[in-house]
Amino acid sequence: MSAPISIVIPTLNAGETLVPTLEALMEGLHAGLIRELVVTDGGSTDQTLQIAEEAGARIVSGAPSRGGQLRRGCEQAQGDWLLVLHADTVLETGWSTEVETQLQTGRPATFRLLFRAKGLGARWVAGWANTRTRLFGLPYGDQGLLVPRQTYISAGGFPDQPLMEDVALIRALPRVTLLSSRAFTSAERYIRQGWVRRGARNLWTLTRYFLGADPEQLAQAYRR
Repeated sequence: MSAPISIVIPTLNAGETLVPTLEALMEGLHAGLIRELVVTDGGSTDQTLQIAEEAGARIVSGAPSRGGQLRRGCEQAQGDWLLVLHADTVLETGWSTEVETQLQTGRPATFRLLFRAKGLGARWVAGWANTRTRLFGLPYGDQGLLVPRQTYISAGGFPDQPLMEDVALIRALPRVTLLSSRAFTSAERYIRQGWVRRGARNLWTLTRYFLGADPEQLAQAYRR
């Protein structure tokens, strides 16, 4: 029987963060869970593609858009399950055991968020993300997404849009389970812009999206 999981990672000049992300996945490979690694790139000019090739990844290239990249990558995946991760998300040791159990349920799941940073701001934002996931089944993309491929297809897949592609998909899926295993992610943007300011900005962006704002316009405001 083939290993069940296709790992899908969108990249754009992710050379500084991709190696730890891939190293954390090795336990899943040793456990016989990982069938393939799909790196869906948006035009990297650093060492990202070299790292991906050395890791044995199937590389999918196209225009830089998180939603479009994820859609292309998932279309190429052949596993019965998809595990979608950001290029700066590192799963904690032991994740494969819990994921193997989750596969038996047939339900989508995500990981508990933790930032690679100290302080009240980091704990507050991560705590809110985990509470939101537990109460409303609405995780951040930084938490990763484990989903049966047929369920993903039935939900319509990731939309080709530059922002809120994860929210659009999550809303179309069955309720997502919050796993105990943690996903460690970068806090660079929060540290640079401030935890309260960035957190409030993310919440406002999400609210505008729910109210029908155009993802293209939201992406432009998000980058400023």
